Amino acid sequence: MEFTDYHTRLAAYVLLVDEVDGRECVLLAWWNGEGHSDPAWSLPGGGIDFEESIRDGLVREVFEETGYHVEPGALLAEDFFTGQGRTFDGLFRSQRFVFEATITGGELGTTEVDGSTDHAAWVPLGELDAQSRVGIVDVALSARARQQRP
Repeated sequence: MEFTDYHTRLAAYVLLVDEVDGRECVLLAWWNGEGHSDPAWSLPGGGIDFEESIRDGLVREVFEETGYHVEPGALLAEDFFTGQGRTFDGLFRSQRFVFEATITGGELGTTEVDGSTDHAAWVPLGELDAQSRVGIVDVALSARARQQRP
């Protein structure tokens, strides 16, 4: 299939892991499913606007979903999936990028109104297996684990 035969959605996410109250935690955003699927934890981030760079979109999305200002770092992982459009006829490819980042300011609290994220939280990594989450979380944590191997 040629690239002109499908729609493309670019998305960028951030993996932030830090110690909170003595436990290693990951910053996650509660995706409300937008009527398309069950709610679940996701990485902060999302769709890139048409005239926006990947990194600028990442910074905007993370602030909207978490209240934190971030400085994007290295690309940690890239991933994609394909599917049938829900709001248009035809197929789409969702190309996703996961970055490391540093929090430079702000405070925890979702700033978007009537969006796809209801709240954000630092979730202990040790409790994540019992949590409902979307696949991009596992993509990012697997990439982090590969990076940490000696």
